[in-house]
Amino acid sequence: MKKTSMAGSAMLVLTALIWGIAFVAQSEGMNYVGGFTFNACRFVMGGIVLIPCIFLLGKVNQDPYRDLTAEEKSRRKRMGILGGVCCGLVLCLSSSLQQFGIAYTTVGKAGFITALYIILVPVFGLFMKKQVGLNVWVSVVIAAVGMYLLCIKEGFSVGRGDFLVFLCSIGFSMHILVIDYFSPRADGVLISCVQFFTAGVVSGALMLLFEKPSWGAVAAAWMPILYAGVMSCGVAYTLQVVAQKDVPPTVASLLMSLESVFSVLAGWALLGQRLSGKEMLGCALVFAGILLAQIPVEMLREAGGKKKAS
Repeated sequence: MKKTSMAGSAMLVLTALIWGIAFVAQSEGMNYVGGFTFNACRFVMGGIVLIPCIFLLGKVNQDPYRDLTAEEKSRRKRMGILGGVCCGLVLCLSSSLQQFGIAYTTVGKAGFITALYIILVPVFGLFMKKQVGLNVWVSVVIAAVGMYLLCIKEGFSVGRGDFLVFLCSIGFSMHILVIDYFSPRADGVLISCVQFFTAGVVSGALMLLFEKPSWGAVAAAWMPILYAGVMSCGVAYTLQVVAQKDVPPTVASLLMSLESVFSVLAGWALLGQRLSGKEMLGCALVFAGILLAQIPVEMLREAGGKKKAS
């Protein structure tokens, strides 16, 4: 098991901070342009930012595939493009649901509901014949109670925005499983770059079909689009790729789940959005479920064994 790097941990916290603030950018962007227009601009921008990263990380890694044959390199490249297209299609669907959902809910609630993908991924892994630990099932129950407090209104109704963002968390769960399939077979940065361009092109087509974009509106939304495109897509992803090489997966997931906490703080500091006591309790339970789902069962058993011994 690799040791945790302080520098890598700091980069992952910064990644979570960037993603948390991105919820504010997405919310503000909807004041100027439609959801498909916003996504088309930011994904194309994110893809452009990652193009130099492909060459830069290739030099830093000193060609990790130098021992492969030309045929194997060509196969990995094809898989990278195919994986990027598949990931891009799922990313476009998930991000569209999130983008339209944010327009009808608060930034903080959107952040915590989206973060449910951390719990949903191992549950959906059952369909891929992967084992699910008891801690995950307990996490599902805790998160379900948290979601009830966070989203259910009087009369047992659910807000449209909360429902759309919940659907987006399911989509992002599928997105992670698709990445999990392709990432061992191709370069991760290539997959990400292709997925951004794919999501951007599909969002652009939907923009032309369902919205009436104008250059004036896009120019008015330049700051949210720039942040979401360059910082959230380009910078944060690059930080994640570099940092996760020196941080164990469990620790990395825990640090990146801080995205939900930062979304609440960003919504409060930048937009003045506040959650009620009931909603805050729901956030706390959802976050507790997220943390529990990421703790390996072996670690819980060891902790239990030490308590019995003492």
